[in-house]
Amino acid sequence: MAYPSASGTPSMSGTYTPEIWSGKLLEKFYGATVLAFIANTDYEGEIKDSGDTVWIRTLPDMIIRDYIKGQPLIADSPEPEKKALLINKGLYYNVAISDVDAKQSDIAFMDKWGADASQRIKLRQDTVILADIYADAGVDNAGTTAGKISGNINLGTTGAPLALANVASAGVAAIVDKVVECGQVLDEQDRPDEDRWIVLPAWACTRIKTSELKDASMTGDGKSTLRSGRIGMIDRWTIYSSNSLPYVTDGGARSFHCPFGHKSALTYASQFVKNEVLKNPNDFGDLMRGLHVFGWEVINPDSMGVLYAKAA
Repeated sequence: MAYPSASGTPSMSGTYTPEIWSGKLLEKFYGATVLAFIANTDYEGEIKDSGDTVWIRTLPDMIIRDYIKGQPLIADSPEPEKKALLINKGLYYNVAISDVDAKQSDIAFMDKWGADASQRIKLRQDTVILADIYADAGVDNAGTTAGKISGNINLGTTGAPLALANVASAGVAAIVDKVVECGQVLDEQDRPDEDRWIVLPAWACTRIKTSELKDASMTGDGKSTLRSGRIGMIDRWTIYSSNSLPYVTDGGARSFHCPFGHKSALTYASQFVKNEVLKNPNDFGDLMRGLHVFGWEVINPDSMGVLYAKAA
């Protein structure tokens, strides 16, 4: 837009008042990514191209029998199970950088765009994986009869999502109570106390922050780790907030599948297999492109559950 002038006065924009391109870029904000904090990478190995497979062996359960004197001993032959971690997903970017643009700008396009691509790939992965893993939760860790031993914990189900608020009322559960009950679900599966996580939508985290316990329910510093969405701890859970959680419209309300578990539940492997700059065959300038391959697998379903909930 030219510099404003009185009616009838010719515009001199670009002559006496030249246009200037700023050497600064508008600051960009990204959503929190949680995958690195809820999954393990124990089996990543070397990933060369999309389609590689990492085979994971599991220790079989030993059979313990009662001993009766004089009775022949039974010899068991435990066989380790194996699960395939398929590296079968790929994301890429391919950006043309014109020599003309590069000459006329003092902004390091390659550095800025490369950093943006890396962060956007992380967000895309979170969205894809969080939309998939909740369906693989252990059968005793979801639904209206969760709890391997108790069988009486309601974590919500299709057609009847839990209504959560900061305090309990008729037909509404207190969110802090439900988080603690999720801990009981893992306790009944004999999962370790450390490395437990739960991912909640922003509205649920707000309910926690405005609950009757408020900050008294939180341990740790209560500050978010950069780009992780971490808001603190309740009981033995590290609470993460994410806008990448899947939701559906159920009974007229947006209902969210909120996974929780121990870090042994989910394994993940990824690698940037290509990061390169080459001459653009169709123009003067360069092409900057990258290929990122990844895969995931719920290798221990009993270590993961899902809370299906809506905002009250």
